[in-house]
Amino acid sequence: MKLSFTRISSFALLMVLAVSCSKDELIAPATPTAAPVSHDATRDSHLAMGNPSGAVADSYYYWNYLMQKSQYAMSYHRDRGTPNWVSWHLSSAWLGSTPRQDDFRADATLPTGWYRVGSTSYSGSGFDRGHVCPSADRTGSVTDNSATFLMSNMMPQAPTNNQQTWANLENYCRTLVGQGYELYVIAGSYGKGGTGSNGYATTIDAGRVTVPARTWKVVVILPEGSSDASRVSTSTRIIAVDMPNSNSISTSWGSYRTTVDAIESATGYNILSAVSGTVQSTIEAKVDAGPTS
Repeated sequence: MKLSFTRISSFALLMVLAVSCSKDELIAPATPTAAPVSHDATRDSHLAMGNPSGAVADSYYYWNYLMQKSQYAMSYHRDRGTPNWVSWHLSSAWLGSTPRQDDFRADATLPTGWYRVGSTSYSGSGFDRGHVCPSADRTGSVTDNSATFLMSNMMPQAPTNNQQTWANLENYCRTLVGQGYELYVIAGSYGKGGTGSNGYATTIDAGRVTVPARTWKVVVILPEGSSDASRVSTSTRIIAVDMPNSNSISTSWGSYRTTVDAIESATGYNILSAVSGTVQSTIEAKVDAGPTS
């Protein structure tokens, strides 16, 4: 659904970009300022670029369960206790002045009988409750921001990965929005075993949550417009990163750039399945060399 929003002073964006939404233990200012909103910006389908794993909204598919919320869409894996991937649209229409809610909680919409990861499931583990869809990407309302704190949207991230490297890329994405772009972001994790502040672990929460070995993200960057998948061309900028889930990770996200093809090979997904196959074959083979700030 296309929504209309009021334009707000561009000076306010500089304040919002200073706050990273992925930081599990840090609290945003009590009175955040709103981002400028373009009259052309809209809230569009989170699956406009495709359903990477062909996820299905049927609990039989416990390893690839599709969940679609107003704020993002995901494939959830019951036995890992984390999303396989989360996909979301980001434009200035999603940004506002709502403060970070910090209301971490279990997702009551998971199928009956499934274990529901809780707000304290990561406690003492050495891993952050790492947002996949970031809090600071959803500041248009309390409802939008609160939705990012569902534990179904979390993965165990090494603190340096979450609070610095991952957060730096999140902040850069919002910088691009401030320059008049809209983004489609697909992110997730794979593998088993990461190194947090307490050392290496393969699972937490008595084995009910898997610690991933790698965290990845793909960002499609478009000028504001409509019919977004059809506007992706061989010259569209695509950022793809694949990072080790380790506390010794470099804080520079640019050093972890890779190809979409490489992430698809590691995960088995077709990440940009709604994009023309001819275009995919070109853009998915490129490593981004654009700016990082």
